[in-house]
Amino acid sequence: MLRGLTTITYVATDVAAAADWYTELLGVRPYFTRPDAAAPAYVEFRIGDHQAELGIVDARWTTGGQADRPSGTITYWAVDDPQAAYARLLSLGATPHEPPTERGQGFVTASVVDPFGNVLGVMYNEHYLDMLETRAKAPRRATRPTT
Repeated sequence: MLRGLTTITYVATDVAAAADWYTELLGVRPYFTRPDAAAPAYVEFRIGDHQAELGIVDARWTTGGQADRPSGTITYWAVDDPQAAYARLLSLGATPHEPPTERGQGFVTASVVDPFGNVLGVMYNEHYLDMLETRAKAPRRATRPTT
């Protein structure tokens, strides 16, 4: 049923400030902005090994969230060094949510609350690395399947 990450959307009351913060964190600018860069209501980045989409939407366009405290699901992004990633996130103004914690051999998680109230998780995950290795060895299709 769940085949992989497509888009993760975080909420911010100041999308422009959130876009700047995530640009600093990720090292890339958003590839998609609506309605425009001067007054964005939504921005989207493509990041990581599979070009996953990270969206930031204006809190006015969401339902049920509470902007004054962290909430929602924690999505964990694969990282090579969770301790270093956690430290960098804190240095950029995030606040601790859960420090780096070993969850078993080959699995370490950590999470922070970004300056906009979203919980952001990072994880070293051997399964993720195994999946990348397997994918790299798999033969590529000559053409895309038709729908």
